[in-house]
Amino acid sequence: MSTWFDACLCQIEELLNHVDEPEAVQNILAVLQAPPMDLESIRHMRLYSETLPKAEEFPFTPTQRHLHFLWDAFDKLPLSLSVTFAFPFRRALAKRLFAACGTMFAAEENLRFNFGQLIRVGDGFFCNRNVFLDSKGGITIGNGVALAEDVRIFTHSHGEASHIERTYQGVVIEDYAKVYSGVVILPGVTIGSQAIVAAGSLVTRDVPAGMVVMGRPAKVIRERQTQGHEGAELDHIWLF
Repeated sequence: MSTWFDACLCQIEELLNHVDEPEAVQNILAVLQAPPMDLESIRHMRLYSETLPKAEEFPFTPTQRHLHFLWDAFDKLPLSLSVTFAFPFRRALAKRLFAACGTMFAAEENLRFNFGQLIRVGDGFFCNRNVFLDSKGGITIGNGVALAEDVRIFTHSHGEASHIERTYQGVVIEDYAKVYSGVVILPGVTIGSQAIVAAGSLVTRDVPAGMVVMGRPAKVIRERQTQGHEGAELDHIWLF
C-alpha cells in the first residue's frame, strides 16, 4: 500500500511537468506544507543568481527559476528533515534542474548552487550537508563521487585591479573520488578518478588519479590503499 510520502511525491512529479506555471509552484508549496504564496509574488520573483553577470549568458527560464526556488525553499521546511521524502524530492528536482543527473542521486540538506543548468552529475552521487557549488564556470561530477560536509567548490575569480572583471574555469571530479569535510576546491581543478581529498584541504591544482592529497595547499601524500579494488568494488555506498 502506498505511503503518504509516496502519494505526495507522485502528486509533485505530476506538478513538476508544469513547473513553468506559477499555479504549479503554488500547488507544490501546498503539498510541501509550506506557507502559501500568492500567484503575483511567484510571477514577479527573481532570484539572487539572476543578478549575477553570468545570467546574461544563461538567463533563467520560468522553469529554471521555479525549480531553483523550490530547491532552496524546501530546506527551510520541517519536511526536509525526513529522508524518506527529502531524498527523492531533491532527486526529482535535480533531474530537471541540472544539465545531467544520473541514478541514485542523494543530497542532504543545504546543498546550494547558483546555476543548476551548468552542473552535470553521474550515477551514485552523494552530497552531505552544507555544500556550496559555485557552478558559474561549470561543474562535472562523475559516478560514485561523494562530497562530505561543508565542501566549497569555486569556478570563478575576480580581477584585482577591477572587481567586475571575472574569469571562469570549470571543475571536474572524476569517478569514485571522495572529497572530505571542509575542503575548498578552486577554479580549473580536476580531481582524478578514485582520488581522495583529506578534510580541510585547499585544492589549488589538479589531483592525480588514485592519490590522496592533504593540506593548504593540498599536496600528494600517498597512493590510495585500494587493496586491488577498482570502481564499484570500492563500495562507495553512503546510505542504506
